[in-house]
Amino acid sequence: MIHFQDKNRVSTPGNDFSSRRRLVVIFIMACMAILVGRALDLQVLNKQFLKDQGDMRHVSDMSISAYRGMIKDRNGAPLAISTPVESIWMNPREVDPTKNNEFGQMEKLLNLPKGKITELVKADTHRQFAYIARQVSPVLADKLKTLKLAGIYFEREFKRFYPAGEVSAHLIGFTDIDDVGQAGFEAGYEKLLKGIPGSKRVIRDGQRRIIEDVENIKEPVAGRNLELSIDQRIQYLAYRELQLAFNQHKAKSAALVVLDAKSGEILAAVNQPSFNPNTRKSLKESLYRNRALTDVFEPGSTVKPFVVAAALDGGYIKPNDMFETHGILAVGRHLVKDVHNYGTLDLTGVLKKSSNVAVSEMALKMPPEYFWGIYNKLGFGVAAGSGFPGEANGSLLDYQRWHDFDRATLSFGYGLSTSALQLARAYTALADNGILHSVSVLKRDEDVDQQRVFSAKTAKRVRAMMETVLMKDGTAYEARVDGYSAAGKTGTVKKAGAGGYVEKSYFSVFAGLAPAKNPRLIVVVMIDEPSAGQYYGGIVSAPVFSKVMAGALRVLEVAPDQQDNMPVLLTRQGS
Repeated sequence: MIHFQDKNRVSTPGNDFSSRRRLVVIFIMACMAILVGRALDLQVLNKQFLKDQGDMRHVSDMSISAYRGMIKDRNGAPLAISTPVESIWMNPREVDPTKNNEFGQMEKLLNLPKGKITELVKADTHRQFAYIARQVSPVLADKLKTLKLAGIYFEREFKRFYPAGEVSAHLIGFTDIDDVGQAGFEAGYEKLLKGIPGSKRVIRDGQRRIIEDVENIKEPVAGRNLELSIDQRIQYLAYRELQLAFNQHKAKSAALVVLDAKSGEILAAVNQPSFNPNTRKSLKESLYRNRALTDVFEPGSTVKPFVVAAALDGGYIKPNDMFETHGILAVGRHLVKDVHNYGTLDLTGVLKKSSNVAVSEMALKMPPEYFWGIYNKLGFGVAAGSGFPGEANGSLLDYQRWHDFDRATLSFGYGLSTSALQLARAYTALADNGILHSVSVLKRDEDVDQQRVFSAKTAKRVRAMMETVLMKDGTAYEARVDGYSAAGKTGTVKKAGAGGYVEKSYFSVFAGLAPAKNPRLIVVVMIDEPSAGQYYGGIVSAPVFSKVMAGALRVLEVAPDQQDNMPVLLTRQGS
């Protein structure tokens, strides 16, 4: 059989090569067209989108810490200041785990356990942030920066420093590691002190390191400074004397307040035990509680001058009245007792000998509403209003619930509670000729909230009676102030416990003012549970009052007004 082949279907080697070449050319041209189209898309049509994406990877915003405001005393002495520091953090996903030598060097400089950084890297490789160290000094941070480790970053922060240390710790308080106030005025005035953080735009390299500042978006606003009424010189001497007494008498705690008698400004407020806010390791809440402003106690006999003044001002007793005490007074089914039978006492003798019987008789002569009204005006049962966080209200039972024995016990300081600050404030009504002052821990020019409680004549008369308390045969001879006249009142108060008052457990209190004729300062001292054999306020707290008052008056350059009790300095001939 003969087969015929179509000449049009005959294949030759030349034809096959030509077809393949055309296919290759077409393929190359198509690829070039795709590349040109993609380039056009990237560089023309979607240019802004890509630029934005690039910026997102290399341009970022970062926060700028704001400087926290200073806290100063009334003379400008710094009590809390912020210093620049740096915190070191890392992105574990960017860290090179082979850089063991460099990590070891960093751990040594930061005083970290060996292998700590490697542990942080291995802990979670998915996270992008972990602190290595906080609040590192700038000098040390600069040394660490020279290691140039990938994934390790530095951030500027501020660290709070307290130059006065434990002397003013209870007032000032402290901040946490993020510079947020945690106690005292650091917490109470957080909004004023903290400032407003700023922000800036920066360019980072492939390892997220900042290589250039682009622009400031928002400047940080520094916090405002806080100027206290505290005089750090008086604060220091008050702290020193209270600490000595606290240790000497092996007390549970102690508090002391110094007030300006004319303005109500708090010049000092100290406590024991104290703490150092610069090193807060193992710090307990009980240590940083400001007892002078937040803790309360029954004031005992320190309120007796108010009872005498109230009875005189109300006309319920007369200046020349005499009181037959007999050492005991029956009030209903209860008995009021004196330490001794003082016999017949005049008003001065009532305060000088601190007779519970006599002041109880005065209290029973006054209507409950009137008596309660005087205590209420003096600030008992309401916060003193210093602005300190957690300030105590104290307590004062409503007069409608009083029985006769309640009136009697209230007259010698049982049945109500007060803080050392509240008691000092009440004494301004005697110190400033009957005018009660509001209190302030911020420096101010005048007290616009003052109010009259007693007549000037009555306040002066009671102050003169209180001067005799510091005489040789009074209850507080140890409270006399070298070079100055002084007046005051002791208080030795049994502490309340479950089911009644606890035996051999006392608050030792002294409240006084000086100079007596024209008082400039008021000092209240409270020592909780002295346990070294003595517990009377005239023995335990009165000497602290004496030393603090004498030193404070000299700091303020108040002229001595009583030459006969000034110390005599003896010098040898030729010395």
